[in-house]
Amino acid sequence: MRIVDLLHEQGIDLNFAPKNKAEAIDMLVELMDKTGNLNDKDGYKEAILAREDLSTTGIGDGIAIPHGKTKAVKNASLAAAVSKEGVDYDALDGMPSHLFFMIAAPEGENEVHLEVLARLSTILMDEEFRKSLINAKDKKEFLNLIDKKEKEKFPDEQEGEAEVNADVRTGYRVLAVTACPTGIAHTYMAAESLNGKAEEMGISIKVETNGSGGAKNVLTKEDIENCEAIIVAADKKVDMARFDGKKVIQTKVADGIHKAEELISRAAKGDAPIYHHAGGGDEDEASAEKESFGRQIYKHLMNGVSHMLPFVIGGGILIALAFLFDDYNINPANFGKNTPLAAVLKTIGETAFNFMLPVLAGYIAMSIADRPGLAAGFVGGALANSGITIASAFDANISVVSGGFLGALFAGFLAGYLVLGIKKVLSFLPQSLEGLKPTLLYPLLGIGLVGAILLFVNPFFGTINTGITNVLNSMGGTSRVMLGMVVAGMMAVDMGGPFNKAAYVFGTASLASGNFEVMAAVMAGGMGPPLAIAVASLVFKNKFTKKDREAAVTNFVMGLSFITEGAIPFAAADPLRVIPSAVIGSATAGALSMFFNCTLRAPHGGIFVIGVISNPLGYLFALAVGSVVGMFGLALLKKPLK
Repeated sequence: MRIVDLLHEQGIDLNFAPKNKAEAIDMLVELMDKTGNLNDKDGYKEAILAREDLSTTGIGDGIAIPHGKTKAVKNASLAAAVSKEGVDYDALDGMPSHLFFMIAAPEGENEVHLEVLARLSTILMDEEFRKSLINAKDKKEFLNLIDKKEKEKFPDEQEGEAEVNADVRTGYRVLAVTACPTGIAHTYMAAESLNGKAEEMGISIKVETNGSGGAKNVLTKEDIENCEAIIVAADKKVDMARFDGKKVIQTKVADGIHKAEELISRAAKGDAPIYHHAGGGDEDEASAEKESFGRQIYKHLMNGVSHMLPFVIGGGILIALAFLFDDYNINPANFGKNTPLAAVLKTIGETAFNFMLPVLAGYIAMSIADRPGLAAGFVGGALANSGITIASAFDANISVVSGGFLGALFAGFLAGYLVLGIKKVLSFLPQSLEGLKPTLLYPLLGIGLVGAILLFVNPFFGTINTGITNVLNSMGGTSRVMLGMVVAGMMAVDMGGPFNKAAYVFGTASLASGNFEVMAAVMAGGMGPPLAIAVASLVFKNKFTKKDREAAVTNFVMGLSFITEGAIPFAAADPLRVIPSAVIGSATAGALSMFFNCTLRAPHGGIFVIGVISNPLGYLFALAVGSVVGMFGLALLKKPLK
């Protein structure tokens, strides 16, 4: 189906002169109605407005392509309009729109509007062609220009070929999987970015999200069989075995947010290596994209962190609540368990919290060696947490010191790579013994070797852990303020990226070591960027578009909930102004939090756990000052809109 097959003279207006976006939509709907392809004009308009609510169809470069798929449409159709003066259509580039193409697709059509959208987007990339359409003398010339350009762009296409393909094609051209370590924000933002960009490009896509609540919109076997390529934008381990033999692009989740168009273009062109799963075939060294060793280490670490966080957050908040509901004066030495309610909460919380290091190590090992690494990693993490040494194993009276977070990290990576080595060594065993490997040999050798090594190295990590704790506890006022400034500022550098995650992990590790001030500073730093942007959008309205101001309102909720990622769309759009402002504001909040000696036993929760923060008034003041500093920084750097 060609564009000119859907576009007729009665659906073209070369003297389009609406006053605003709303009027433009009304006039285009009227124009579409004149084609005779609508069952219900009002129902079609509702579909158009619903699509605009998701994101503007003003794609930039003077082009707007509103579209809707609804039962209110009888037959697929196009309407077109030219505005020589230009219309403010909330375009992505902020510039007026001159060329308008409205698409109507009936519900029964197999993504016909996306096929047309793809074609329009392709041919409209030519600036000279756009100018020729704007300057067309009459409707016939307008149609001829489009027909000529389409034939030029798709010279090998037979008449009606696209229509046939649209009818027989099933499934999606491109599939994607998004996953971030926490599964809170990046996962869904990457999915939204990929979905939105694919719709703009006219490429059908299905995105599976591996969020904190589990996988959603899961890719089916049929989806995978029928797709052209798969994008895996993930910072943690995802199920890859199902993609064996398919073209797969593997990248980080941030690229799913910021480089959606590039990824989708590569996938649509087939510019991706064939993926061969370790258990599904030999790796093609020539075609397979190899991740750097550093990238692999980061993914393994984040896989451990993502599985650890629910235990840390749930257990940490319960422990914090135990102190809130206890009475210090009853028995200071037993604070947290003096009252029945406090004792119950603290017991449950401590039980959950004690899983922190074994889960971290276990899932790092599983990320490296798959399921055979899990048991060895868990045991290694538990031994690192307990601090048992070769000497204490023979004499229970010998005191031990926990290897802490660093010990668990070592245990996880040790277990993973050790089990990986065991799997290679045992690969030479006869096929008749294959069933014994996962049930006997892998766990026996993996747990035994990891445990033996940990008994010898635990004293080393115990010494390091004690040293770090002593340094943190001995820091004077100035040093603590500087530490708070650094960790809080890191939370705003990449807002969910490696710097942000490093600061957060340091905060949770400090919790496990009994230092609660660091976590308070970390959370203040994470809450700052979205709050600063939200406040700035209200106070300095002339520096934000209407769309940005509307979007910024949600940042109040996200900021107060300790979801730093709410600031990402603004940072991505204007990084040189937003990021420095956010870093300065967050660093200020973190420094003040340390200055006021604020402590936090809960590793998450934002403003909703203010009751368990020591010196809550000081903490609120630190957060408010940090947000205001970030706001003024943004106001100074960001230029007013013309």
